[in-house]
Amino acid sequence: MGTTHIVDRRLNGKNKSAVNRERFLRRYRHHIKKAVADAVHKRSITDVERGESVSIPTRDIDEPVFHHGQGGRREMVHPGNQDFIAGDTIPKPEGGGGQGGGPGQASPDGEGMDEFAFQITQEEFLDFLFDDLELPNLARKKLKDTEAFKYVRAGFTNQGIPAKLDVVRSLRGAHARRLGLGGARRKKIRDLEKQLEELKSAPEELDAAFSHEDQIKAVEEEIARLKANVRRIPFIDEIDLRYRQHVKQPKPATSAVMFCLMDVSGSMTQMHKDIAKRFFILLYLFLKKNYKKIEVVFIRHHTSAKEVDEEEFFYSRETGGTIVSSALKLMQKIIESRYSPSEWNIYAAQASDGDNWNDDSPVCGKLLANQILPLVQYYAYVEITPQDHQMLWYEYEKIMERFPQSFAMQQIADPGEIYPVFRQLFERKAA
Repeated sequence: MGTTHIVDRRLNGKNKSAVNRERFLRRYRHHIKKAVADAVHKRSITDVERGESVSIPTRDIDEPVFHHGQGGRREMVHPGNQDFIAGDTIPKPEGGGGQGGGPGQASPDGEGMDEFAFQITQEEFLDFLFDDLELPNLARKKLKDTEAFKYVRAGFTNQGIPAKLDVVRSLRGAHARRLGLGGARRKKIRDLEKQLEELKSAPEELDAAFSHEDQIKAVEEEIARLKANVRRIPFIDEIDLRYRQHVKQPKPATSAVMFCLMDVSGSMTQMHKDIAKRFFILLYLFLKKNYKKIEVVFIRHHTSAKEVDEEEFFYSRETGGTIVSSALKLMQKIIESRYSPSEWNIYAAQASDGDNWNDDSPVCGKLLANQILPLVQYYAYVEITPQDHQMLWYEYEKIMERFPQSFAMQQIADPGEIYPVFRQLFERKAA
């Protein structure tokens, strides 16, 4: 049996082959990933969605070729010299260029300036950006493994409960049955009524086999018999009843909600908030690749918590102390009222400088362990401070030991650590 080879010749805009582009991206994966990593450090994370220009050294794009050698036997006379013998090393000219050298400087890594540059799209950029990352517990929420169901209409059936009886559909079927059963009788009745009128208007024939009155009486009796048959056709029968049928189908959980919790007490400076904002944006872009619909809930807190919009979340100034449990309690209330875990994939990211009332930290641990973590897919905590950890960090360490699959925590000291910390929080776990 022969082997079938399928060649994909589909074009991908401007007469570019999609298959060739995929092969090209695979071949130069190392260069592209390096360019993407450099782009993340060079530009703002808020600008991370656009594409990127990638340059590949000319040496790496050379293709191996096969060619014919000169072959045969050749006799050659090589000129000798008086200065060198075999094995001597020839020194390089001083000053670099020598005669004919240009004014430019040589490349420090030995590569010339001739490079091949091409543009990758936004989607390709994000694919390489999140290539070796994964959303924790995402496999549990794949469409084929969803645990939520919904009932959808699946036509009609002739058996069911009275609550699902479709009256209009049943009456329509009954009317069609009555027309089908009584249509021929009604047509015959109309013909007999027309015949009866003709008999009544026609003169009596003396030599007829039946008298005029007997003929009229026979037609009238036949009409009465047919009308009685029509009346005996039931208005609605059991076979006419139609019930609405519903079947249970899996309800895909393609929506996600992202809770952003941030401390806005007096100890949180604008620098802390800017770092937190970049981390939240990166998490949002990550979720955007995996879900069709994403909602973001902003909860800010000092001694009390409040749900706010994005502008107030990042730029409004507050003073006072810190009670982290107020934000966790508000998050729990919002989940119970608006985001059912059976319909939503729930993620949470908390940013703080670690400051909290010592008596409140154990309360936070209990809220996370008993109320919040059983409902969410993943909870990430980042402590934005170069200083030593405080009571809240040590309380959260106990939570991470109990829930290693759904809770993670890291420390961020400066903006350059945002992306590495993000990768550590969401790195792909070994099977």
